[in-house]
Amino acid sequence: MAQQIVVISNPASGGGSGARVAARAADLLRSRGCEVVELAGRDAVEAEALVGRAVADAPDLLVVVGGDGMVHLALQAVSGSDVRLGLVPAGTGNDVARYLDVPRGDVGAAVDVLLDGVERALDVAVVERGPGSEDRRFLTVMAAGFDAVVNERANAMRWPRGQARYTLATLAELRTLAPIPYVLELDGRTEQLEATMVAVGNGPSFGGGLRITEGAELDDGLLDVVVIAPLSRRELVRTYPRLFRGSHVDHPAYTHHRVQRVRVEAPGITAYADGERLGALPVSVGVEPGALHVVAGAGR
Repeated sequence: MAQQIVVISNPASGGGSGARVAARAADLLRSRGCEVVELAGRDAVEAEALVGRAVADAPDLLVVVGGDGMVHLALQAVSGSDVRLGLVPAGTGNDVARYLDVPRGDVGAAVDVLLDGVERALDVAVVERGPGSEDRRFLTVMAAGFDAVVNERANAMRWPRGQARYTLATLAELRTLAPIPYVLELDGRTEQLEATMVAVGNGPSFGGGLRITEGAELDDGLLDVVVIAPLSRRELVRTYPRLFRGSHVDHPAYTHHRVQRVRVEAPGITAYADGERLGALPVSVGVEPGALHVVAGAGR
């Protein structure tokens, strides 16, 4: 029997290339004997609703075409189900694709992984946002410090578009950089501290390869909580490139905890996970071991 595959895309992914990549992937899957249904959400709300309906129909494979934001939307419905999740990268960050060893920029090679890759069970982080708000799940990293502040400013800007907007937002926030007071509960133990950043990692990286929670594994049943103590503007700028190598772990401002549950509280901070806005702190984060079934490259 032919595999039944649902391909869902965000046409705006990759600067508008998402629809083209999705069509190419669907054609390749059909050429290899698969039954393919193509879906496209016009916005995040519609895309998440489409994924929910698709998962209810229990296809053999749900394929997300896009970046980490599209994976985030799909995760809300597919986590905890028996439906396998596959990925054809077409975003800007693509940290999930990096972790799953799915080729970026080569649709044919990504389709090969979908059909010939290995199945893995991954942990999913669960964010409890308080009464009246639904829990949200994430796969990569929850940012709750300077990086989240930059995201919040950038999202409020109408100009410029693309990466330049984040660069300007970073420069603006650097001018008023100050330590953030936090209360952390780490597996029931409370710490009060000041920091420039706090990140909660299910996986090791976010934002296009920023390895803030270096060493985090998506199948160890644990969350990796990284605290970066207060830094000066100059030191923050100097240290930032080290995040792409993961070498910041040797910096004296770096502290790392592995926990099953964490609560993060700080005034005036809006948290982001998988690059998507979660809402204001405080939030509690737990982990659901093995809740997501994915198809990964043989290297994983």
